[in-house]
Amino acid sequence: MASIDLNSDLGESYGVWKLGDDQAMLGVVTSANVACGFHGGDPSTLRAVCAGAVAHQVSIGAQVSYPDLVGFGRRFIDIDPRELRDAVLYQLGALDAFAQVAGAEITYVKPHGALYHATVGDAAQAEAVVAAAAEYDPSLAVLGAPASCLLRGADAAGLEPVPEAFADRAYLPDGRLVPRSEPGAVLTDPAAVAARAVRLAVDHEVVAVDGAIVRVPARSLCVHGDTPGAVELARAVRDALDDAGVALHPFTA
Repeated sequence: MASIDLNSDLGESYGVWKLGDDQAMLGVVTSANVACGFHGGDPSTLRAVCAGAVAHQVSIGAQVSYPDLVGFGRRFIDIDPRELRDAVLYQLGALDAFAQVAGAEITYVKPHGALYHATVGDAAQAEAVVAAAAEYDPSLAVLGAPASCLLRGADAAGLEPVPEAFADRAYLPDGRLVPRSEPGAVLTDPAAVAARAVRLAVDHEVVAVDGAIVRVPARSLCVHGDTPGAVELARAVRDALDDAGVALHPFTA
């Protein structure tokens, strides 16, 4: 039987700015990539998401970012790797405090936004993220793009590398994501996203924007929490995976 993890980016609200429906998503996904305050997420939001994750038996992951709250972490920052390592370590400790108060702990790390894309090919930034994770807890898994510098670095450091795919994002023929600045980069049709998720989980492939078939050996699927209609998309994905006989469970279980 095929099996897969379903993750989503949560905890990104900040103060009076509310983004997504965290509690509803926690009833659908199996892993939560929780913001750590650097691109989104305030202390009370982090506490609420961690408590909700424990109640729904959802694994808690730290979604670490560049220090870019104004830009929502979607702008590349040419930061010194040593500073980046410390920024990631800071975020891990912040989120884990709320996870432990809720009766759990963080089990994996996933970069957010521009940092995610940087760690695909930038070995120095990827190694900074891995170094922080290894310093904090060598048992942490690292969630990222297949064949990325991040996952190669995690494997070399003795951390568990976990490749993921995106059910709600368009792909380029080289396996990278279509930039959000381009039309059609984010998919919002529930039926299309659900069908894409099943193909990724069962056949480990996705159709790129030019029609090419791209192999994506993913152990986890992401549905973004800030996409319009995100909860409906996630439910459609989960229902389609169930109907296809794909088992859903956290990759950290």
